[in-house]
Amino acid sequence: MLGDHIADYCPDDARTLFDPSPQGADGPAFELAGPREKVFFDGPRTHAGIVTCGGLSPGLNNIIRALVRTLRSGYGVREVTGFRFGYGGLAREPLSPPVALDSAAVRHIDRQGGTILGSSRGPVDAEEMADTLDRLGIDVMFCIGGDGTMRGAQAVYEAVTRRGRQVAVIGLPKTIDNDLPLVERTFGFDTAVGIACDALRAASIEAECAPRGVGLVRLMGRHAGYIAAAAALTTREVDLVLVPELPFTLDGDNGVVAWVDTVLKRQGRAVVVVAEGAGQELLDTGGADASGNKRLGDVGLFLRDRLRAAFADDPINLKYIDPSYIIRAAPANTADARLCGELAEDAVHAAMSGRTGVVVGLWNNQRTHVPLSAVVGRTRRLDLDGALWRSVVQATGQPKVFG
Repeated sequence: MLGDHIADYCPDDARTLFDPSPQGADGPAFELAGPREKVFFDGPRTHAGIVTCGGLSPGLNNIIRALVRTLRSGYGVREVTGFRFGYGGLAREPLSPPVALDSAAVRHIDRQGGTILGSSRGPVDAEEMADTLDRLGIDVMFCIGGDGTMRGAQAVYEAVTRRGRQVAVIGLPKTIDNDLPLVERTFGFDTAVGIACDALRAASIEAECAPRGVGLVRLMGRHAGYIAAAAALTTREVDLVLVPELPFTLDGDNGVVAWVDTVLKRQGRAVVVVAEGAGQELLDTGGADASGNKRLGDVGLFLRDRLRAAFADDPINLKYIDPSYIIRAAPANTADARLCGELAEDAVHAAMSGRTGVVVGLWNNQRTHVPLSAVVGRTRRLDLDGALWRSVVQATGQPKVFG
């Protein structure tokens, strides 16, 4: 009731538009996340499961902690099981036995990076995972990860649905790259940008303190350059940003080498940031990792060596920085910690109200329910015609296109 100083439940018909502009008024909308008045599962009789998959990211322990605390204190759930080392923990012969999670087990885990459950890449047969959920009597399952994890969650959801089992399967969006579709910000991204900025500032100082100094920083971003773009705009100390969305050439009058040479002649130093998925067409790569992702060549080392060779006759002082694993293993900053808590709370609300096959996301600065089927197999990428990339080009002064 309005005005009684007690927070209201979220109405079942509450929505936020995909396109909030007047033109989108009659378009598609997301269901808003939040606690519902009607609860499907009886908390004390509910058995919840949690799994973290894929690469490490700041905030994983925050998510685990908030899930456990909300399940136990908010709904009276007495049994929460953590599956170890990704979907491998749900296999018929798990990589490691599952562990019981209570309030004491998660009390201070938000202060450390990584995940107390461990993580791994690679698929496990969906029917095998569904067998594990049946055997242990899991009623609600929280799958924390990126695109590969969401594919696995979708497969588990479909498997338990075929069996007629009433299991709520809920995804939580973890990807440092911030590239999940229909989710405007994933947890871990804000922390990643902050640490990336430290690396860019170090590269700028190194470049400034040497004759013909060049600071080269490789950042994460397999398919999308959001970290590189955001860090460059935050520091405003970068002369060139290379992202997976932007094809480029090294040589010729309109190539990267020519631009770096122009910058060096103008100001005596240059700072370059490259996302890990940029320039892959220039590298000889092949194969895939355990999650089925294309194996990437190391564009940072490639660019380092090519720049040094290009300036062999007039040498540069190039310093190369790759903070990737420092970023992955870091604890969440305050912004990500808050986002993790909110996403986890709404994931529990979704599961306990009987919703399933959804990801708890963020859109128009509101938390939403997004169907797993709408997320898997797609990637959100930088729009090179959009305002964010225009700001990057203006801040760096780099050419709009190369080659």
